Amino acid sequence: MPRLVAVSNRVAPIQEGEPTAGGLAAGVLDALKQQGGIWVGWSGEITAESTANPARTVGPIALYTINLSRKDYDEFYRGFANATLWPTLHYQIGLAQFDWNDFAGYRRVNDLFALAVSQVVRSDDLIWAHDYHLLCFAEALRAAGVTNRIGLFLHTPFPAPAVFMTIPSHAALIRAMCAFDLLGFQTETDRTAFSDYVVRQAGGKAGHNGTLHVFGRSLRTGVFPIGVHVDEVRVQAEDPVNRRLATRLRTTLRERLILSVDRLDYSKGLRQRFTAFERFLEEYPEHRGKITFMQIAPPSRSDVQPYREIRRELEAEAGRINGRFADVDWVPLRYLNRGFPRNVLMPLYAEAEVGLVTPLRDGMNLVAKEYIAAQDPDDPGVLVLSQFAGAAVELDAALLVNPYDQAGMAAALDRALSMPLEERRERHAAMLHVMRVHSLERWRDRFEAALRTP
Repeated sequence: MPRLVAVSNRVAPIQEGEPTAGGLAAGVLDALKQQGGIWVGWSGEITAESTANPARTVGPIALYTINLSRKDYDEFYRGFANATLWPTLHYQIGLAQFDWNDFAGYRRVNDLFALAVSQVVRSDDLIWAHDYHLLCFAEALRAAGVTNRIGLFLHTPFPAPAVFMTIPSHAALIRAMCAFDLLGFQTETDRTAFSDYVVRQAGGKAGHNGTLHVFGRSLRTGVFPIGVHVDEVRVQAEDPVNRRLATRLRTTLRERLILSVDRLDYSKGLRQRFTAFERFLEEYPEHRGKITFMQIAPPSRSDVQPYREIRRELEAEAGRINGRFADVDWVPLRYLNRGFPRNVLMPLYAEAEVGLVTPLRDGMNLVAKEYIAAQDPDDPGVLVLSQFAGAAVELDAALLVNPYDQAGMAAALDRALSMPLEERRERHAAMLHVMRVHSLERWRDRFEAALRTP
């Protein structure tokens, strides 16, 4: 029987009781748990040389991990992946840095991943790679003689051609991406941007059903919006053990809760969100003393300079806003620069009367979906969602906002806090229905079926 070989930058913890890290890890783990298979990725360890570790098995999953040398880590991960690709894919080209040595390191590590896969893959296995770290992976596998069907799902956005072309190595990246048999994107906007580049810049031709003909071969493109386990999230939110912290929070917090949960990243729009919240307090003073905005932002990529800078800036902004508006018995903004496990977050989502999810650009954003899934359908909260999150395509019953519009975001917060129960129920029911149609299981099954189809 054909196996599924999943490949991602990191192999997440998969021991029972250990939380997975975000949508990518949850999606890969879900796919492998259903039918077994192989998961290949970086171990998270930096060693003297890049080396492969002995295989280990956890349940039906065989894990093959690679340690990276300091040079490979710096050039592949800190360099090209996160200093060049990540900001560009999120339209933050002013923050992007490019170095040809970093691009060489990126290709070198893609070659390492391809070598690891080529040594364990069988002729009928399906190979499913994930995200922007592995754009050159299929090209490396083809060079090694692997003829299996290979798919890539891009969890991030794919930008308009003019933006992508700011990367000096853009042509080489596109050629490498076209070595995949299937390219999956979060939204039609992302898929169209890639297709436009191939047709207008690479001389390709568009066929039926998302097929592209370019560089002497054909590949398929498709839209596969990633979802969540809706019922599982609700169960976690209502579990009596999990609810202890939420109950304690509700006891100590008399105010209505506005909640945001984001990895500390410039693409998440935290600076703009803090400014919009300040505008909200200015223009709608009737809410002062009655609401608390809690921003949970666990640090990430702390060895990358822009991430250290945004952490310092947000800490200063939170202090300034609280200094301006706080009272003896009220602190308007609670900024927590740490992470929490899912069994803590889901009940917090359920307690929040407003979920504030306003990235400047996001491939999907599963926090928005988890917030809706965690809510009580009989008395749900309101989702305020950036129009530039991939989730906005499906969750159009949220209050959609432009994260660059301070006044608009402030007005949306006021409207969310004033929304009648019947309207809240109608909006929540509409979004929950869409999320059941586009669940995590559905995402997995649709991508696998498309990858199996020649």
